[in-house]
Amino acid sequence: MTEVHHDPHHPHSHHAPHHAQGAPHVRPRRAWSGARLLRLLLVPLLGFILYKAGGYIFNELNPPGAELFRKKAVENPIRDGEWQAMVASLENLAYNYSGHVGIYIKDLNSDKVWEYNPDRLFPSASLIKVPIMIAVCDKIKRGELSLDTQIKLTRRDRAGGSGSLKWVREGTSLSVMEIIYKMITESDNTATRMLLDYAGMDYFQRAFEQMGLVYTKIYPEGFSLTSGWVARENYTTAREMAGLMERIYKGEVVDRNLSEFMLEVLKHNKSRSRLRKGLPLGWEIGHKTGLLRRSCHDVGVVFSPRGDYLISVLTSEVPNYSSAKGFISSVAKLTYKYYKIDADYASADANVKAL
Repeated sequence: MTEVHHDPHHPHSHHAPHHAQGAPHVRPRRAWSGARLLRLLLVPLLGFILYKAGGYIFNELNPPGAELFRKKAVENPIRDGEWQAMVASLENLAYNYSGHVGIYIKDLNSDKVWEYNPDRLFPSASLIKVPIMIAVCDKIKRGELSLDTQIKLTRRDRAGGSGSLKWVREGTSLSVMEIIYKMITESDNTATRMLLDYAGMDYFQRAFEQMGLVYTKIYPEGFSLTSGWVARENYTTAREMAGLMERIYKGEVVDRNLSEFMLEVLKHNKSRSRLRKGLPLGWEIGHKTGLLRRSCHDVGVVFSPRGDYLISVLTSEVPNYSSAKGFISSVAKLTYKYYKIDADYASADANVKAL
């Protein structure tokens, strides 16, 4: 393959990183006891019960044929001058970071958008688990499986890196709902492999195309945990990942009920760094992280008092993962500052108030 060099700051520049830090350390395998396995599965089972009950109530209040998405009434939406001040600060922050950056932010009330290299290619790392989840839910909609369908964990499925299922006893049966929950909330690689093996790589490649994804691809080699270059990387962009999140948020992916299920799972992401770090008390965020081959990402929907918004921050060729996580947190915290009801800037910036 011929290597092509691109301008890292050009919005349509595509660059594939070739070097990375060491692959994650994999602990020795061990079997889980019945009691520990029960605790492992209890939370997703309770979540599933709540999801079913919520879906029933929602359907009663919103019968079939009702509009899938209605914009929420926002009492104090972010104003144009405030948005301009925010994106000016974001531009400066992104420009001065030493790694490659792609950002896409959209206010879901006003449809204002700010983007920075939104179509640059980045190794997707675990962000690819979002379209995998969507593709599995599409199978559920078509009746080819259900959230209750049981899949056995095999030796072939066991994968290193993130997640706790790699410690579960071989031959254990897990429901599709439990596997999806683990794949998203823990970024569990074993859960991901179980779904890939069950449906087949060909199915997911077709499903990604049917979702309208142009740059986001899925190949077996892209799931390698190696820190070095791979022959066919799984790439994505800040714009396409934000687009998937927006369609989930609006109930436009698969169907309304399954979109709500996916959004609820995303809200239970266990990561406390990156976008979630510094999230104001009482706010919610549904998001998915990714980290591999010197790439570090976080993409989600933030539910704030001044309106909900999308935030997609992708990085690659980062100096180290700590700096990348800190950068993503800084981007997020800057937006939180402007979306807070008692934003500190409001009393200090008379010019913004006048706009």
